[in-house]
Amino acid sequence: MCGASVEQRRLGVVCEACWQTTPVFNGQETLCWKCGVPAPAEKVRCRRCDSQSFTAARAAGLYEGALRETVLQLKRRPYLPENVETLLVAAARREPLNVCTRIVPVPLHAARLRARGFNQASIIAHALAKSLPLPLDEVSLVRVSGSEKYRAGLDAKGRHDTVAGAFAVPNPRVVLDENILLVDDVFTTGATVSACAEVLKAAGAKGVFILTVARASRPR
Repeated sequence: MCGASVEQRRLGVVCEACWQTTPVFNGQETLCWKCGVPAPAEKVRCRRCDSQSFTAARAAGLYEGALRETVLQLKRRPYLPENVETLLVAAARREPLNVCTRIVPVPLHAARLRARGFNQASIIAHALAKSLPLPLDEVSLVRVSGSEKYRAGLDAKGRHDTVAGAFAVPNPRVVLDENILLVDDVFTTGATVSACAEVLKAAGAKGVFILTVARASRPR
């Protein structure tokens, strides 16, 4: 980011100084209980997320600085820095995510997966499964239709429309009564994870909790 050399591999593509200026969550912040957006101390629900289907969402920090660079790098190269793994595992062990019983990555459509060669959400899920005593499940949620490759600039409704009906649960018995830890790289409007949560809950999941590397500071 700043042009300085990265001191340690665990930091990924960003130096220590830039990490220190990145907004990272440590569990002491005041967040909307449901969507995890930073909120005033007197508000525990932002209410903008009321219509979304997931149970609760958290992130390692805001989509700024070192976390933004990490997400962008992850879309190009299947590597998650140790520093980010540590932040994600810590978030997964805190309330409300600590009730989860199964890790599920947000799937890519088969055509997109072939083009990219890997699913960045799957990279995150594998990293979490190394440290959490939870099964990694990459088959219970599938993407049955694609969406436009670039969705930047779309508002919440636009993003929702691109993923409506895009996901399915082939074997509902596997997710029945489970608290799913659904992982992805970034939470922008919540449209994608909400669409996933909707079909998982319809299939019998007890709850769907979202964990991402980063999240937007406020829904757009």
